[in-house]
Amino acid sequence: MAQSVGIKDVARVAGVSVGTVSNVINRPDTVAAETRARVLSAIDRLGYVRSESARQLRAGRSRIMGLLVLDMGNPFFVDVARGAERAAREAGLGVMVCNSAQNPGEEAEYLSLFAEQRVRGVLLTPADATGRNIEAFRRHGIPFVLVDRVAEGTTECSVSVDDVAGGALAVRHLVDAGHRSIAYVCGPPGLNQVRDRRTGALNALAEAGLGPDRLRELPTERLDVAAGRDAGARLLGLADRPTAVFCANDLLALGVLQAMYAAGVGVPDDLAIVGYDDIEFAAAAAVPLTSVRQPAVTMGALAAELLLEETEGENAAEPHEHRRVVLRPELVVRRSSLAAR
Repeated sequence: MAQSVGIKDVARVAGVSVGTVSNVINRPDTVAAETRARVLSAIDRLGYVRSESARQLRAGRSRIMGLLVLDMGNPFFVDVARGAERAAREAGLGVMVCNSAQNPGEEAEYLSLFAEQRVRGVLLTPADATGRNIEAFRRHGIPFVLVDRVAEGTTECSVSVDDVAGGALAVRHLVDAGHRSIAYVCGPPGLNQVRDRRTGALNALAEAGLGPDRLRELPTERLDVAAGRDAGARLLGLADRPTAVFCANDLLALGVLQAMYAAGVGVPDDLAIVGYDDIEFAAAAAVPLTSVRQPAVTMGALAAELLLEETEGENAAEPHEHRRVVLRPELVVRRSSLAAR
């Protein structure tokens, strides 16, 4: 195995001191042009790469921001990461993206990794509904911002969407279209987002004078297309099948749509479908999907900016003030819910 090239090797080849090499790397204007050119030539010949981890240990500050999301297979979280990466790059930082796969155990492992790597801070969409992972991570003193989750019972910053309002938008649209029996394909009920969207759905039914029994819940273990297909199969097996379905995210909705297509059930004529997130695939589906749009890129960018405010303001005269930013969802109506009733 080849040995890595160090700063001492560069100094030896260039015929200068280690301090001169360091100045060329960090403060090039302080080094004479001829000497600087000789050092840069040695760096190029040897293929020297500065040890960023060593520099961070000396400085006590990392140039990496951690991002831990529920599912990188979901385009919604890809957009969140895109927004966070853009804001971080503008500040000269990089983003380490990790996927908990909705598993509290994997979440705990990644949070420990972030602590070991001494990241600047963490953007976190929690998978652990108990809050134990957050409590354990807080002991490391690393700032974090909750993403797609309101910081209930904590003092940290958060950026989220009003999911109660979003659930109400979806079901109010279905009720206004004449539906009186609606299924809710909800994903894991332990997730706050799932519970909040259910609350909004029930609120919309109550506004219309309809009881909670008009919402048939079909929980799934995951929030992906396969889980949606499974929920669609269960929906087809109901004797008194609802005329509409609201899904906790678009991947579930696309899975339900696939199940209906395979069974010859017309969408929206036999079953109206509404999703949540408005991912890019929603508009491109075989039957374009009505969905509740979340501003995912904006959410990621705002979360990163809040984290940067906190970490850059650690030595400021005025202490950082934690904030909860709640964005508004928007209903995007497409053909999957437009059948006349």
